[in-house]
Amino acid sequence: MSFVWVILGFMLLVVGGEFLVRASVALSFKLSISKFVIGMTVVSFATSAPELLVSLNAALSGSPAIAINNVVGSNIANIGLVLGITAIVGSIAVDKTFYKLNWPVMMLFSIALYYFLYNDSQLIFLEGFALFGALIAFLYVLLRRAKKDVEVEEVDETLAIVSYFKIMIWLIIGGAALYFGSEWLVKGAIDLAAILGVSEAVISVSVIAIGTSVPELAASVIAAAKKEKAISLGNLIGSNIFNIGSVLGLTSMIKTIPVTEPQILTRDIFWMIAFSAILIPLILIPKQHQISRSNGFVLLIGYGIFIFLVFTQ
Repeated sequence: MSFVWVILGFMLLVVGGEFLVRASVALSFKLSISKFVIGMTVVSFATSAPELLVSLNAALSGSPAIAINNVVGSNIANIGLVLGITAIVGSIAVDKTFYKLNWPVMMLFSIALYYFLYNDSQLIFLEGFALFGALIAFLYVLLRRAKKDVEVEEVDETLAIVSYFKIMIWLIIGGAALYFGSEWLVKGAIDLAAILGVSEAVISVSVIAIGTSVPELAASVIAAAKKEKAISLGNLIGSNIFNIGSVLGLTSMIKTIPVTEPQILTRDIFWMIAFSAILIPLILIPKQHQISRSNGFVLLIGYGIFIFLVFTQ
């Protein structure tokens, strides 16, 4: 039965990704802002919802390791697994906004999370409030910049006449499909992992993290296949920022999250920071301003090494 839940979860996640891409492209027309920004707001929020629900439930039920490792593992999977596979599907062009705003903000959020956890081995209300407040400030700056610098990109012109009502229906269908798809996938994955006798910490940073990252994988691969590369990169970077700012920020505002597994601070979070940092040299070498297929293979291999170490150390 666990295998059935996994298959059904994958199917729903693909459907959810399709509807979210349609809705986000249509919104870019309606709001006169770039698809990159839509990817970092609407799509990122919807695909971060599984992480929020998993982390909140874990914290409230007395499993803080899952709450933290779910986000850390998901951020690693977003870059190593999802961006790697997306780049292999087709190389991704990178604009200047990535260097000037999005990547620095993602690095700041990652380093801030490490500092907060390292400082007293817990994430408290004030620290969560600071993370969530920084997320709101980032979105404000992002949307102001987008209004001043509208990008002209080739998209399906028929989406320009889609009504707000239909867009909302697409968002609801996409969000619901992603939610239930992630729930079923994680349920099936946890059952399968439990049969193998894997620990809670290992499950959270690998199985659950991959499960809650599948929405990003579905949305990004579909966007890349449709040549909506701006949404692919924007969705992933935005999702990583959302995971720290909203998922851990909101969860710790509701309940303090203690660090109960030492490997979170000695191994996992350093992998998360390293995967974020390596994007700059990968983008600039050998071809500037794009993530090539070869870069995608490098990221995927790196993620494979991380998972190998998680299960063997």
